[in-house]
Amino acid sequence: MRFHVLTIFPELFPGPLGAGVVGRALDGGAVSLHVHDLRDWSEGRHRQVDDAPFGGAAGMVLKPEPLIRAVRALRRDEQGLRAILLSPQGRTFSQDVARELAGEAALLLVCGRYQGVDERAREEIGEELSIGDFVLSGGEVAAMAVVEATARLVPGVVGSPESLSEETFSPGAAGGFEAPMYTRPAVFEGSAVPDVLRNGDHAAIERWRRAKRVERTGSRRPDLIRSDGGAGEIS
Repeated sequence: MRFHVLTIFPELFPGPLGAGVVGRALDGGAVSLHVHDLRDWSEGRHRQVDDAPFGGAAGMVLKPEPLIRAVRALRRDEQGLRAILLSPQGRTFSQDVARELAGEAALLLVCGRYQGVDERAREEIGEELSIGDFVLSGGEVAAMAVVEATARLVPGVVGSPESLSEETFSPGAAGGFEAPMYTRPAVFEGSAVPDVLRNGDHAAIERWRRAKRVERTGSRRPDLIRSDGGAGEIS
């Protein structure tokens, strides 16, 4: 899968994406990251990409010309490129959305800055994603989050694909939280690993994990409990 990022701060990348499983995938070729400087599509010796908003509002706005030129040029270079603007006004990013995006061949993430993006450029891009109900200084951190969450779902990125099957928000966890996890030592500062995890009864272990998934999801995120028995029903 090919990720493209359009930003006025290309030096921020790869940043954290260069480490861990995604970093190894970038080195190994399972995914690729192509970072583009928006100023390359600006005009004039000052390479200006922002201007004051009409109407006298505070702050600056990213201009439509360089953004639209960049998006159109990248779409010409990469057929089927799906362009997304990172914006707090967009559809909320989730694990389901990450799974959806992981099925794409190529993705362009456009990083906003300042007070926002000229509306004509937003219309050209056509799709927006938000990583939460808060405001960042720009879309770069959001883009990194989208790349990280999406790339690890691409086949060949995670070394043990079975580890994805029952993690939080996965189908194996019925869209809810995974069960509590323990490792050695069996007893630490008087707190012991539950006996059921140590007795070798795999059916009992699965029942315990299923119950704990429901319990934890219901207590922390009851909105994830589906009426069709999705993450289980609290009883």
